[in-house]
Amino acid sequence: MLERLICIAIGYGFGLIQTGYLYGKTQKVDIRKMGSGNAGATNALRTLGIKAGAITFFGDAFKCIFAVILACVVFRNSQKDILPVLSMYTGMGAVLGHNYPFYMGFKGGKGIAVTAGLIASTTNSWTVILCLAVFSAVVASTKYVSAGSLVVVVVYFISVVILGQTGYYKVEGGPLYEIYAVAFLLVVSAFFKHWANIKRLMNGTENKLSVGKK
Repeated sequence: MLERLICIAIGYGFGLIQTGYLYGKTQKVDIRKMGSGNAGATNALRTLGIKAGAITFFGDAFKCIFAVILACVVFRNSQKDILPVLSMYTGMGAVLGHNYPFYMGFKGGKGIAVTAGLIASTTNSWTVILCLAVFSAVVASTKYVSAGSLVVVVVYFISVVILGQTGYYKVEGGPLYEIYAVAFLLVVSAFFKHWANIKRLMNGTENKLSVGKK
């Protein structure tokens, strides 16, 4: 159990690196006071432009990837058999750090870019391609980033279960179910953070994808 808590702490530490907020500061603005008030990639794209959106997305994704790499390095000898499990806990920690940074009053992003980093670092290339294709298709057809985000986390969870059942993670029993549980919690977290978006989607008042001019 201790190693799991350590991995969550490692992930949380990396998650505290708020790319959108930090980039906004270089532009002398507080992104949390612009647009939706969110510190994530979508709000950066809408309020500060394509460059800001791309930097925020990749920064948030890679902080999760780096966190997973560090956790694997730390435990590669002592916990080699459950590295896939520890990687998932690390990713969950990164999402928590991103969504609830203590030094920003626990007001961060929604964790989708961070989850993208987790997908890239803990699944195979086919799952990455599938998730990217699904997200792109939903956003392209609806113009709603929130809809694409919600659909892709569900696809990710289903993919995790399929990978687990086909032996991809090389763990069985309790550790495998832990992987499923963490993936499911990430889905719950995404839906919780997007609750206002879900209500707007249902009411037909959700903001469609737009790009800032800055």
